Amino acid sequence: MSGPGPDAETLSAILTIAARAPDHRRVTPFRFVVFEGEARAAFGDVLARAFEKENPDADEKRIVAERNRFLRAPVVVAVIASLRPEHKTPVWEQTLTVGAVCQNMLIAASAYGHAAQWLTEWYAFHDDINQALAMTENESIAGFVYIGAATEDPKERARPELAKIVSRYA
Repeated sequence: MSGPGPDAETLSAILTIAARAPDHRRVTPFRFVVFEGEARAAFGDVLARAFEKENPDADEKRIVAERNRFLRAPVVVAVIASLRPEHKTPVWEQTLTVGAVCQNMLIAASAYGHAAQWLTEWYAFHDDINQALAMTENESIAGFVYIGAATEDPKERARPELAKIVSRYA
């Protein structure tokens, strides 16, 4: 992925579309953290420190790769699941909402002519990263959505055979 990424107006539209997901009782069990410009490199330092802490024997090349992780796209959006277990809406439904938000973001970015990729990887599950994002006890990272311009066609992957996963209730 490379630049250009979405401008401010387009990114706002993408986030608005993403947030318009099925949400029983309007719980809004999600929030976004946007990384653009220099913030991508600044957060890269957080990633590199966390990686090095967990991997003290890592070579410098790998640490640099982790530091540059958010530089792979002009915009990275962390989608934070902010589940509310005390709410009347079941946590499972809230979780599905967050997944729909991520999928909506991918579709919206594509509709605006951008490439987008939804990733988790190790840093979506690391306490230091959670702390850096000021996450609370009931929050977790649903993923990081990278948005930019495609530098190559996406690689197709094997898909399930419908005959193996579809049944009909009779």
